[in-house]
Amino acid sequence: QVQLVESGGGLVQTGDSLRVSCAASERTISGYAMGWFRQAPGRGREFVAGITGSGAGTNYGHSVKGRFTISRDNAKNTVYLQMNSLKPEDTAVYYCAARLGALTSTPHRWDYWGQGTQVTVSS
Repeated sequence: QVQLVESGGGLVQTGDSLRVSCAASERTISGYAMGWFRQAPGRGREFVAGITGSGAGTNYGHSVKGRFTISRDNAKNTVYLQMNSLKPEDTAVYYCAARLGALTSTPHRWDYWGQGTQVTVSS
C-alpha cells in the first residue's frame, strides 16, 4: 500500500508560480509511474501530468503543456509539480497518484491516490 501526501497548495494571483509536492510512504517509488490530476467543482478528474519511474518520460495535459513541469526525486520519494503562468481556470484540488505500469491519462487506471491539495488562482 502506497500512501501519498500532497502539500504546497494555496492562494495565488494570475500569472504567479506555485510548486506542489507529493511525498510517498513507499520505501522506493522508482518502480511507480507518478501523476498529477486535478478536479474543479462540478467537473471530472482531469489529467495534468505524468512521469515514468525513472523520470525519463513525461506527459502533460493539453491545457497545461508549456506551463507546468513534473519532476521527481526518487531518493526523497517525492514528486513535484511546478506550475507557472497560473490562470483562474487552473483553480482545483490537485491530486497525486501512483501506478505500476505505463503512464496513462485515465484516472481509474491509477492505483493509489493522495487526499489532494487546493490551488486557487485569483483573477
